[in-house]
Amino acid sequence: MSDLIGVDFLRGIVMRAPQMKETADFYENTWGLKSAGAGGDVIYLRGTGPEPFIYGLSDGPDFGIEYVNFGMQTRQRVDALHAQLNAKGADLDGDPREVDTPGGGYGFSVLDPDNRRLRIVADVTPNSDTDPTHAMPIKVSHVVLNTSDIHRSEEWYSETLGFRRSDYYVDRMSFLRCSTDHHSIALFQAPHASVNHVAFEMPNIDSFMRGIGRMKQMGHVPSWGPGRHGPGDNPFAYFVSPSGFVIEFTTELQQIDEATHQVQEWPWGDPEKQDRWMTAGPPTPAMRAVMLGRPDRGSSAEVKG
Repeated sequence: MSDLIGVDFLRGIVMRAPQMKETADFYENTWGLKSAGAGGDVIYLRGTGPEPFIYGLSDGPDFGIEYVNFGMQTRQRVDALHAQLNAKGADLDGDPREVDTPGGGYGFSVLDPDNRRLRIVADVTPNSDTDPTHAMPIKVSHVVLNTSDIHRSEEWYSETLGFRRSDYYVDRMSFLRCSTDHHSIALFQAPHASVNHVAFEMPNIDSFMRGIGRMKQMGHVPSWGPGRHGPGDNPFAYFVSPSGFVIEFTTELQQIDEATHQVQEWPWGDPEKQDRWMTAGPPTPAMRAVMLGRPDRGSSAEVKG
């Protein structure tokens, strides 16, 4: 396991829905992202961090994930990971190659057990406008994925892509890291594969609260929050986007020291463990239904750059 090559960090995600691109105004003028241009059938959006894009809007006949975007530090690590995955018999889309999304880069894609496409890219030209604007998202903090078989999925992400478990709820949810962030993805046991939510990181707690205030001034109140989670110790405020996807403001996600961290089992259903501030209460049945999402067919046969 020590020789396993894993992905280095999370870059972002591209989402698919009918008329998804028509929601660009919401993300730019309300949520706080900036245009990174368009390519093919995708509108790309960036935060105030170095990633050339962190979120993508793709029109499609159904609802789901086009791909989750991960990063590697070097082209050599991309090649080494690709060779490792090929040896394991992973479902790859071909050899590493140049990509044509904002920032360019060099990478490839692989399908996870739920047929989700994961794109792994290095050598990306960073965004040069990295001023940490007050109350605007810096990056995608983490993505939570619903899966019908959490144990199979966790085993695959751990043994194939080198993710490590940070904390967990038994048979319900696992928080997995690929960097010092407590989790870059989390897996949630559900009847079907879908996206649960995408979390955007704010610069600090003041920006987190000011972002909530901006949303409220524009007529969007949190569907759950603000509160502070137990696992990850991060503040949360969840909203429902115009396309019906759950999006979150967060900040101050726990940073993991690999030498000292001990995985903790959390009790499910304890209100104080779910929200340490005790301000949010549990999510409503309606919110849980939205987080469950629509079944995601996963990647199509055609792979896009």
